[in-house]
Amino acid sequence: MSSSIYNLRISEYDYDLPDSRIAKFPLSKRDQSKLLVYKKGEITSDTFQSLPEYLPPNTLMVFNNTKVIQARLHFRKETGALIEVFLLEPVAPADYEQIFQTKGDCTWFCLIGNQKKWKEGELVHQIESNGAIFDIRVTKTEVAGGAHVRFSWDNSNVSFAEVLELMGELPIPPYLNRETQESDKVTYQTVYSKIKGSVAAPTAGLHFTNEVLAELTRKGVVCEEVTLHVGAGTFKPVKSEEIKGHEMHTEFICVQRRTLEQLLKHGCRAVAVGTTSVRTLESLYYIGVKLMGNPSLPMEQLSVGQWEPYAEDLPQATPDDAIAALVKYLDLHGTNVLHTSTQIMIVPGYKYKIVEMLITNFHQPKSTLLLLVSAFTKGHWRRIYDYALAHDFRFLSYGDSSLLMP
Repeated sequence: MSSSIYNLRISEYDYDLPDSRIAKFPLSKRDQSKLLVYKKGEITSDTFQSLPEYLPPNTLMVFNNTKVIQARLHFRKETGALIEVFLLEPVAPADYEQIFQTKGDCTWFCLIGNQKKWKEGELVHQIESNGAIFDIRVTKTEVAGGAHVRFSWDNSNVSFAEVLELMGELPIPPYLNRETQESDKVTYQTVYSKIKGSVAAPTAGLHFTNEVLAELTRKGVVCEEVTLHVGAGTFKPVKSEEIKGHEMHTEFICVQRRTLEQLLKHGCRAVAVGTTSVRTLESLYYIGVKLMGNPSLPMEQLSVGQWEPYAEDLPQATPDDAIAALVKYLDLHGTNVLHTSTQIMIVPGYKYKIVEMLITNFHQPKSTLLLLVSAFTKGHWRRIYDYALAHDFRFLSYGDSSLLMP
């Protein structure tokens, strides 16, 4: 890997973001948010409802259909200490779909808030469902980076998904500096969210309304979905001076065969809605390249490592060949769905393989998301962000949006 990439200094991706520019709440109408349009170096502004006007017919647009779960749970010890259990990834069963349907018992990898007050033992929280009162009990085993928390409850009619509905809290981003409100349960989900598993919303999608989606279809834009469950690591700031010291979070991805076929139909070029869709689409290329070299790899070995795209001995392949290898692989295994994970880190110097346009919000200083945008705009992120700051755009999760067409 080139040392110029490995030694990127995060201080070069800093900017002054006043607290007053961070949108604490969304607009009452999602598609009335501002839209910054960056096209071949020119910057203009519009409103998000005008998005379809900028896209040619037969464009392929890819959305992340993940749904945010009520991942923050609170338990009170007999001493009165409040312990927060923050769900990150399923452990037993390890499958997202299965764990939400589980009744009676399951285990998650979690972060623990106020951990020093919960050394050992069991925590209990009483909840009521349809007139029946029952206890949720948790025990923990500490592991690297967090804890494995076992949940058990004695109501065989209640699934873990219902447990979260009854006692969980939607985890809005920490930089909003406010409590979760009832309205966030609606506004912090995209209108097309379907597959439960994220602990943060894919926020570029929050601007879409059913009206905008209908107009995209009328215009001839082809809409496809992927799933990437957004982890808490999306908010993890880069603390090392050089990017080589930052460990990227791993996230679960799921892609349907139909989506791969649409990519092939569209010359493996797509408009990505949000950085999570970018990470998924670009990861598909590297998975396909792996399979071209070894078509018999088991699915659990298809995950993409943080620095994999920058390996100097990486075999060269066209995006069409890589995606075709993926389709062939699914055929070989008699499945229509790819399940794997990605740790891909996209930084300046990265060469995009599939994404040709990007819809995204305005990101935190010194974040991996800002590095991804810089890579996409060939380093012109500062001009874009200076324009947004000068023209009163709102920033971060509930803020305004941009359409980047470099």
